[in-house]
Amino acid sequence: MNTESLTDRPVVRLKPGGRKKRPQRGSPWIFANEVAMNAAAKALPPGEIVRLETDAGEALGAYVFNKHPLICARRLSHDPAARIDEAFLAERLRRAAAVRDRLIGAPYYRLVHAEADGLPGTIVDRFDDVLVLQVNTAGMDRLLPQLTAALEATLAPRAIVLRNDSAARELEGLSSDVRMLKGQLDGPLELVENGTRFLADPREGQKTGWFYDQRDNRAFAARLAQGARVLDGYCYTGGFAVQAALGGAAEVVAIDRSQPALDLAAQSAKLNGVEERCCFVKADVFGELQRRRDAGEAFDTVIVDPPAFVKSKKDYWQGLKGYRKLTRLAAALVARGGYLVACSCSHHVTPDDFGEQVRRGLSEVGRDGRILRFAGAGPDHPVHPSLPETGYLKAQALALD
Repeated sequence: MNTESLTDRPVVRLKPGGRKKRPQRGSPWIFANEVAMNAAAKALPPGEIVRLETDAGEALGAYVFNKHPLICARRLSHDPAARIDEAFLAERLRRAAAVRDRLIGAPYYRLVHAEADGLPGTIVDRFDDVLVLQVNTAGMDRLLPQLTAALEATLAPRAIVLRNDSAARELEGLSSDVRMLKGQLDGPLELVENGTRFLADPREGQKTGWFYDQRDNRAFAARLAQGARVLDGYCYTGGFAVQAALGGAAEVVAIDRSQPALDLAAQSAKLNGVEERCCFVKADVFGELQRRRDAGEAFDTVIVDPPAFVKSKKDYWQGLKGYRKLTRLAAALVARGGYLVACSCSHHVTPDDFGEQVRRGLSEVGRDGRILRFAGAGPDHPVHPSLPETGYLKAQALALD
C-alpha cells in the first residue's frame, strides 16, 4: 500500500441509494451489502486505502477496505485525499494522549480505543513507558510500520508489545502474531490505578494484560467495601479485590480459574500491604458460589465480573441465561443490607437486556433492592457517537434488602 500516492487511490462506490444511508448518519463503518462489489472492488488487496463515493460519485472520505468481513470499509478521514502516513497517525495519537492525560493523570490507561480515536480496530494500552498494541483490521495491519514509528515519535516508549492474537483478526483474514516490536520485557509490569499498585503481564495475560475499562467501577466498589466481608468472582489479577482491601474491607475472598492471574493478584496484594486480608482461591466461579451458598456463607459485598458470555449472536440467549444464573448465585450470598456489583463485557448484550437478567436473577432468590449505579467503561474507552453498540461494558451496583 502506497500511502504517499493520492491521485490514483482506488475508488469504491456505494450501491444506488447509498447517499442516504450509513455515512450520512455519521457512521465510520460501511457494510458489505452497502457496497457495489464490482470486479475492481473485489480485486483490491485486503486493507487497501480507498476513496469511498456514493453511487453518484460524491466523495465520502478515505477508508480502509477489505472485501472479506461484514464491515468492509472503515473510515480514516472525511478528506478523501488525506495523506495517511506517520504524521497523520501521530496527530491522532497526540489527540488521544491529551484527553487521557487530562482525565486520568497517571500514564496508565487505554491510549487508543479503535474507531472512537480515529484508528479503526486498533487498541493501544499504556503502562508508563511500555505500550501494548493490538491491530484488528487489515488496513491498520498494513499501516503497522507507520503506526509503530508514530508511537515512537509521540511517546518514546522503551518497549512496544504486539498482541495480535484476538479472534477479531480472523474475520479480517489476518494471522495471529505476538512479539516485541521494540525493546524487551523481563517480567510483569507495575501499574497504578486509583492510587493502588498492581502487576500485569502484557505478554501472557488476557487481552493486553490489564482491563483499564473497569477503573471507575472498581473505585465505586471499593467505597462499598469498608469494614465488609467481600467476595470477588472472576478476580483475574485482583483489580476489584485489592482495591476493596485498600478501601477498608475486613476480608476479601477472590476467585478465579487462572493460577497465573491469581499469583499476580496475590503479589499485588502484598505490594499494597493488604495480603493478610486477601484470600485467593483457584476454582470455577459458578461452582464455588454454589458451594459457599450451600455452606451458609454470607458476604457484605459480592462482585462478579465474568468474561464475555456472549461472544457471537448465536450465543445470545444462552449467554443471557448465564448472566441470570450468575446473579442468582451471587445475590444469594449477599447479606441483608449488603451490596452486589454485577458486570458484563459482552458487546452483543444491550444494557436493557443485561439489566433484565440481573432483575430476574434477584427475583429468583427472592431479593429486592435498589440500583445505586449503572455505568460503563471509563473515559479512556470512549464511544464513537455513531457506534453506540461499541459501548460494551455494563456494571450495575445494587443495595440488596
